[in-house]
Parts: sequence; C-alpha cells; structure tokens
Amino acid sequence: MASEKVAEAKKLSAEAGGARAAAGATQAKKLIEDGAAQARATVEKSMEQATKTAEGLFKAANEAVEFGRGNLEAVAKSAQTWTVGVQDISRQTFAVVQGLTDQALENAKALVAAKSLKEAADLQASFARAAIERTLTEAARLQEAALRLAEQTAAPLTARATLAFEKFGRPISV
Repeated sequence: MASEKVAEAKKLSAEAGGARAAAGATQAKKLIEDGAAQARATVEKSMEQATKTAEGLFKAANEAVEFGRGNLEAVAKSAQTWTVGVQDISRQTFAVVQGLTDQALENAKALVAAKSLKEAADLQASFARAAIERTLTEAARLQEAALRLAEQTAAPLTARATLAFEKFGRPISV
C-alpha cells in the first residue's frame, strides 16, 4: 500500500507539474505575443512619424525650388524691362539731340542770312533761349521716364522680396 501511495503521489506530482508547465508555457506565449504586438505598434508609429517628417521635408524642398524659380523669373523680367526701357530712353534721347541739332542748323542758316549784327545777336539770343527751354523740358521728361523705368524694373524684385518676408517671416511647418 505504501508503494501505491508513493506511485499515486508521483502521478499527482507529475500531473501538477505538467499543469504548471502548461500554465507557464501559456503565460510565456502570451508575454511573447504581447511583446511582439507592442514592438510592431512601436515600429508602425515610428514609420508613420518618419514618413510624415519625410513628406514635410519633401514639401519644404519643393517650395524652396519653386521659390527659387520665381526669383529667377523675377530677375529675368526685371532685366527685360530694364533693357527695353533703356532702349526706349536712348531713342528718346537721340530724338532730343537730333531736334536740337536741327534747331542749331536752322539758326546757323538764319545767322548767315542776317543783315546786321543786331539781327544776328537777336537770332542767337532767341536760339539760346529756345535751346535751353527745350533742353530743360526734354531733360525733365527723360528724368520722369528714367524714374518710371526704375520703378518698373524694381517691381518684380520688390514683389519677390515681399513674398520672401511673408513666407519666411513665419515658422516653417513640417
């Protein structure tokens, strides 16, 4: 009987150990699965954040490229405006000089035809007065044209500078 009790005790002990082992294995499996789920969630969250950051950087890079392109377009427009304006002012200046030259030739012809020294002096005084008046009037007109040209030339660059202050005066959002 004692041997039966020992055998039964061994059997109960083995069953209890098996149940404990099974419970331990189940608990270990649950810990491994929970750890894997947490690791997966952490990796997914990190990938989402990395993707979001990369998208923000890509967007910022694209905006910088577009802004640079706009700057180059503004410089090109400004240079074109300047070139056309200087050509126009040069034509106007040439026309003024041509007009003054024609006026001087007419005066020279009139001086040659003068019958007296007083008539020649009067003609010369009249010519000088007309030439000065015309020169001052045309110089004022050319100065106004030059100021308009300066404003038109600076306008695209001023617009880009204003945009830069507006755009970069605030924090960059990523």
